Amino acid sequence: MVAFEALLNKKSSVAVVGLGYVGLPLVVALARHFDVIGFDINASRVAALQQGHDATNEVNDADLQACTAMLTCDAAALSKASIIIVAVPTPVDSHRNPDLSPVLAASRTVGKVMSKGCVVCYESTVYPGVTEDECVPVLEKESGLRFPQDFTVGYSPERINPGDKVHRLETILKIVSGSDADTAALLGKVYGAVVRAGIHQASCIKVAEAAKVIENTQRDINIALMNELALIFEKMGIDTMEVLEAAGTKWNFLPFRPGLVGGHCIGVDPYYLTYKAEEMGYHPEVILAGRRINDNMGKFVAESCVKQLIKADKHVKGARVGILGFTFKENVPDIRNTRVVDIIAELQEYGITPLVCDPEADALGALHEYGQELLPLEALHGIDALILAVAHDTFRTLDSAAIAAMFDGKPVTLLDIKGFFNKQIMREAGFSLWRL
Repeated sequence: MVAFEALLNKKSSVAVVGLGYVGLPLVVALARHFDVIGFDINASRVAALQQGHDATNEVNDADLQACTAMLTCDAAALSKASIIIVAVPTPVDSHRNPDLSPVLAASRTVGKVMSKGCVVCYESTVYPGVTEDECVPVLEKESGLRFPQDFTVGYSPERINPGDKVHRLETILKIVSGSDADTAALLGKVYGAVVRAGIHQASCIKVAEAAKVIENTQRDINIALMNELALIFEKMGIDTMEVLEAAGTKWNFLPFRPGLVGGHCIGVDPYYLTYKAEEMGYHPEVILAGRRINDNMGKFVAESCVKQLIKADKHVKGARVGILGFTFKENVPDIRNTRVVDIIAELQEYGITPLVCDPEADALGALHEYGQELLPLEALHGIDALILAVAHDTFRTLDSAAIAAMFDGKPVTLLDIKGFFNKQIMREAGFSLWRL
């Protein structure tokens, strides 16, 4: 195993596999202290980064251009590294089962080039046991090395929050773990060089894996509770946001809000835990109940839109409904696992034409991944209803006059999923306003 001093003196290198939302900020941070290699299989992604621009907006151009790391799509470059950190996505498949193919493919790539004494650390979200039971055998097979005699492994779960400019890599406490004490200690020193918030060393890899997967599961369940309350209060004719604002005056009330739950973390991670639980013979009721509620919110919003159209004496079939936002959360271009698609699909079932606008989203990705064209804001005219699905800051310029103009003189039917618009102002403008 490499000595930490050799890394500090840049006699040995640290590599990061995967240059997305997680890997790229890690590369930039580590490169301020170590000799770093950043690897990704996406050649166009690497080329763009080499030109000094990150399309995810997680790293600004100035910091990226100042970064001294080698950015490459040549896996052979990884052979120089004594520590290789794997930060690739771990999605679910069409049946909502864990899809380990990216992390296993990364393990094959690493195994082919790793040298004796290497430490391989995983950051990808997995269920407990994946690092040691699934990834280690792949590393052994591809490298011809033996674990733990010839190499060791670690796990340090990523905690990146896309679009968050306050909670960053350096300011979020980092969990580290290793297959032995020396590996855990070394990883603690490496991550400790860039993470100011501190290091928490877990007792073993499985504990660290479990800690990661329950972080987002907890958030998922809390949001599911808010969504269920919204369904109940809808039937009671009570404004959910007003209820939450009132309840929030108590010091220990948690400030969760209802909404669509997508993305590559909260909407995915619980399935990793439930998959492993069911494999071991336990059916997790609370977690799956929360998933069912959250996965059905897009359908509920679309049905509410139909009801609002009928209430306004507008034809449903053939109606044009504007949708503001397509990404999985506000102020990011990331469209992975966006649940706005559920609203779109359900509206289309009613013969409604959705017109989607999102200036922040990856337009080419939306067309390629979902077949969804993203329109400019000025294309939203002659609509019958407007749904605010994602609370991008860019939509804050839309006042009541701008919204009314989209309806070409027709009565305004506005559905605000995020409680984004000022209720009093919209009502005073004569709008029919529905909030989740």
